[in-house]
Amino acid sequence: MRPINPKGHNGGVSKRISILGSTGSIGTQTLDVARWRGYEVVGLAAGKNVAVLLEQAHEFRPQLVSCDVSVAEQLRAGLPAGTELVTDAAEVAVLDADTVVAAIPGFAGLAPTLAALRAGRHVALANKEAMVVAGPLVWETARAHGARLTPVDSELSALFQCLLGEPRDEVAALIITASGGPFRVGPADLSGVTPAQALLHPNWNMGSKITIDSATLFNKGLEVLESHFFFELPLEQVDVVIHPQSFVHSLVRFRDGNLKAQIGSHDMRLPIQVALETPHRPATPLRSLPLTGTWEFFDPDLERFPSLALAYEAGRLGGTAPAILNAADEVAVEAFLAGRIGFVDIPRALEHALAHVPHADLNWDALPDADASARRVVRERFAL
Repeated sequence: MRPINPKGHNGGVSKRISILGSTGSIGTQTLDVARWRGYEVVGLAAGKNVAVLLEQAHEFRPQLVSCDVSVAEQLRAGLPAGTELVTDAAEVAVLDADTVVAAIPGFAGLAPTLAALRAGRHVALANKEAMVVAGPLVWETARAHGARLTPVDSELSALFQCLLGEPRDEVAALIITASGGPFRVGPADLSGVTPAQALLHPNWNMGSKITIDSATLFNKGLEVLESHFFFELPLEQVDVVIHPQSFVHSLVRFRDGNLKAQIGSHDMRLPIQVALETPHRPATPLRSLPLTGTWEFFDPDLERFPSLALAYEAGRLGGTAPAILNAADEVAVEAFLAGRIGFVDIPRALEHALAHVPHADLNWDALPDADASARRVVRERFAL
């Protein structure tokens, strides 16, 4: 697709971006935005998806590409001339770029995100786990190095947009919407749910981990914690409402009773472009959302979906509890997708980890131990 404006929104030099997690859902959609805007892609970091990474490298000709060490030689043989190869995503994160899109999922995305912040970069944050497990430390790092953070998640992006120009002390609540996933209506007993059924998200096209988390509502729990830390508001001021149509991405309730909502279509490229271009809103080739139909809102069912309640509990416990919960979920979702545990075992794994891993005050030294201990206790509990 020909760029809408190859010189950027103001007719100046095109933006330079690096993408951490370029072969995943957010990474590939970020490259769509790069095509629209004519961005220069200076760095790409991915894992083991050699075929897609090579396609990206040949199209965008970045200075640097990072991959998993196990596929490095295979990738090296196919890279275009002038593109260097490394096996540490942090090297891509510190390239000279206007924005680093941090989209490596899970705890693994924390280190390269921090590297970008320590280099003083603007980080478009799609790796919600970085803020969940270490939010106060992430902000401390960003501020110490003059870095900037904008959110990519559609719900966080919606809150970010609703809060622009609004005094924080006038905010009564942040309200995150959730589709309710594929099991919003149905039997109370979800023990027979298969991975194939759980992967059928009704509205969004996402990676398998996020899709399973959406089915358990744990993804919404992550966003509750992410919002709490990102916007530095009390946990009690973050609410969740089920909105099956997923057109209202989030709302802010103010002290005077007024609500402010951000509404848009089911296309992640919109919040990605907001994160990259804010405060500007350049045109896109996407269709405008028609304002028709019925939009519904419901309270979440915490009995059928206890993972959301457990996320609030981890937030109340504080310290390393969110990191423990996140690590337990990563292990449990991987085991569920492999057919080794059941769907209802996922929240059981979260509860078990919170109960059996000691919580510590949040600091950089405590995080790796909390993460490793949570993974160990979950594997022991389910003989994984």
